[in-house]
Amino acid sequence: MYPALSIQQALTDRLDAVLWVGGIGGMEEALVTRQNIPFRSIPAAGVHGVGLKSLPGNIKKLLQGISASAKILREFKPDVLLFTGGYVAVPMALAGRRIPQMLYVPDIEPGMALKALSSFASTIAVTAPDSKAFFSSKKNLVVTGYPTRADLKKMDNTAARKQLGLNDTLPVLLITGGSKGARLINQAITAVLPELLAQFQVIHLSGESDWPEIQKNAASLPVEIASRYHPFPYLHEDMAAAFSSADIVISRAGASTLGELPFYGIPAILVPYPFAWRYQKVNADYLVNKGAAIMIENSSLQADLIPSLQKLIKDPQKMHSMRQNMSSLTQPDAAVRIANEVLTLAGQSSIKRKVQA
Repeated sequence: MYPALSIQQALTDRLDAVLWVGGIGGMEEALVTRQNIPFRSIPAAGVHGVGLKSLPGNIKKLLQGISASAKILREFKPDVLLFTGGYVAVPMALAGRRIPQMLYVPDIEPGMALKALSSFASTIAVTAPDSKAFFSSKKNLVVTGYPTRADLKKMDNTAARKQLGLNDTLPVLLITGGSKGARLINQAITAVLPELLAQFQVIHLSGESDWPEIQKNAASLPVEIASRYHPFPYLHEDMAAAFSSADIVISRAGASTLGELPFYGIPAILVPYPFAWRYQKVNADYLVNKGAAIMIENSSLQADLIPSLQKLIKDPQKMHSMRQNMSSLTQPDAAVRIANEVLTLAGQSSIKRKVQA
């Protein structure tokens, strides 16, 4: 949903009205309404890859979602539809098939829902040229880059470290599993933490679910290395400082890594989430093939992490090359590019109404 918020911010003052449509009970409602964006919810559920027991109920939700979407469209009368999400957007796409539709695909490889949505889209925006291989050549495809959040700003490295209580004596390692954390990464890091702290200052974003365990482990660290460990459940306002402080980042390979890591030019060790379809693996392969990252399989993270880090930190030329390669992939105006495509699709320089799902 963060790409959608970034696009929305780029369209501010160029719209007469906007309506955000999401799933019932989704976490996005609180985040969207906090931005003072009107929000409506619809029933939605995936039908691909679900068990036979769940399929009838999910089909019923899909049909209910189409009906609810049609009602919203009659009331709001949008000029254009913008989709950035998965199955929750399918009912709206079906109900609004006669309205110009714009689809943004954040990952290198689109999921099944986004592939389905592409059938209705007049224009498809993709993060990288590699995504073109997954769509028909007859489609109007534009490469825009990944729209990073407006609150992510580059900071001076020294100022960023000072803000987080870091110093310039040791390199900084940023470990993040995203807003919800990553349990398997957290467990692997905890197992080798004293070795890490012998060589690095560590910013560890654990997520809320593992935070009590992370706090307990931090309290047991020897005094001489404890000050080098900076754990947080998550960072909001200080996220720019964390990125700007880091020499290396360890993270999953969700779509945001395709925008945030290039924006800050940080060499990465990527650990694709292993219990889902291959989207994160494809994202990681893209950055590895560009010489901007290395990849470690989740199952071997604990064994391979320290050797991989030592190899990198002892090779300044390799680090410099990875930093340059990562920076070369940034497209900081991605949100503006997508916003302009939305305006073009609407056929006017400033559209009256837009609905986003």
